Amino acid sequence: MTSQVTFICKRTVVSTKPAQPGKYHHPSVLDRLMEKNHLRIVYYYRSARDVEAGEMIRKLRESLSEMLTSFPAVTGRLQKNDKGQWMIKCNDAGVRMVEARARGSVEEWLKNVDREKELKLIHWEDMFQKPYFWSTFYVQVTEFEGGGLAIGFSCIHLLADPICAITLIKAWADTTLAGTLHTPLFFHPLPPRRLGNKTPNHEPYTALINHYKSSIDQTLSTIPPLSTNNGNNATISLSFTDPMVRACMAMARTPGAPPNTSHDPSPFEALAGLFWVCLSKIKGLHGNQLLDMSICLDTRKVLGLDKGYFGNCMVYNKVLQAEFSDNKNKLSEAARAIRQVVKKMNDNEGIMDLIEWLENNDHNSLPLMNGHDLICANLEGLDPYSAVFKDGFEPVRVSCYMEPVVGLGQVLVLPSLPGEGAMSRLVMVTLSEDDAIKLCEDDLVLQFCPTITMGMMISN
Repeated sequence: MTSQVTFICKRTVVSTKPAQPGKYHHPSVLDRLMEKNHLRIVYYYRSARDVEAGEMIRKLRESLSEMLTSFPAVTGRLQKNDKGQWMIKCNDAGVRMVEARARGSVEEWLKNVDREKELKLIHWEDMFQKPYFWSTFYVQVTEFEGGGLAIGFSCIHLLADPICAITLIKAWADTTLAGTLHTPLFFHPLPPRRLGNKTPNHEPYTALINHYKSSIDQTLSTIPPLSTNNGNNATISLSFTDPMVRACMAMARTPGAPPNTSHDPSPFEALAGLFWVCLSKIKGLHGNQLLDMSICLDTRKVLGLDKGYFGNCMVYNKVLQAEFSDNKNKLSEAARAIRQVVKKMNDNEGIMDLIEWLENNDHNSLPLMNGHDLICANLEGLDPYSAVFKDGFEPVRVSCYMEPVVGLGQVLVLPSLPGEGAMSRLVMVTLSEDDAIKLCEDDLVLQFCPTITMGMMISN
């Protein structure tokens, strides 16, 4: 069968002004932990009525070049410093841009898209043996013959987490639309611990540190060789409306607790608890047993950083197994266990304990932070739908992947389209194909009636 996506060309796009000679960008210790991972994001747009075929790609290519002038670290190349750590030489080597064409319209594509098809819209290349010639960021622009456009973005997680990747795309959109950056990005080191802000007799956040120790040890002993393709994985996207999420939050509330109190779970805590319970059952755990699960949270606000900070601030932590009793529902106890970890991670001193420990115990063997437990990442703070490249040319859907997924599975909680309600969320779940089928049939999930916006194309 003829491929639905045809690749036309691959270019190198450089900034309109050369980078300052001798400039380097040094990834932080949180950056270095994510070297083995990469991000893939795709934006879908309906047709701009007054734009001819090919004209939008040309305009996007020109504005990308203009935008990159403000971000020399994005167009640079990886080198090792004297300590054997990665740094970016800001030599304006450029980013790779792939231009492609897809059959049908974007609306037709979205009606039957699955993980395999969607990843064809997001170009990615594994690191070369000579990384100095390897681009760390990639863009793919795909025009649909029947109308519509997809913009795929990928990068090594070493240099960006989902928050700054989305912010970079927003900067590109602002440059295209208005010629200016509304949300500047800041390339600077992680902040030190604030003087005088350490609590007397402060005890380090050992649970968080121990989780990272354990991840490093497990990586050394059990992680198999990685494959970027993840051919046996499936990704399911489920759209939860505002009333659905509120119903889930109500079910996840601590029994007997009054509403609108500190006992109320957040949308993330309720949805994370829901999928923790459901996936544990799907994996064959019964009674009071749940899967090992870690959550992943953005710590920019905790560290006092601006949203425009460019680098990794996503921190992982283990959720302790919930304690159940016969008169309490599993979802409420799971959500409560998640809420306790979230509360502890909202402490500046605890996150600084981790950063300082990592800086004093820098490891040559890097962990795969999403390689063992079930991972649930809170990406509610993303603002992908503000990436408007032309008046009336807004995203109609955005998907995000944190690759590879080699553990028990991954759950990403994302914002929904604007206008669908403050509590509405999109949840992307990546599992084995067999588990993904079972998830779509799970009674507890179906109780909330989410819309499956991306499923599995099963051939007989």
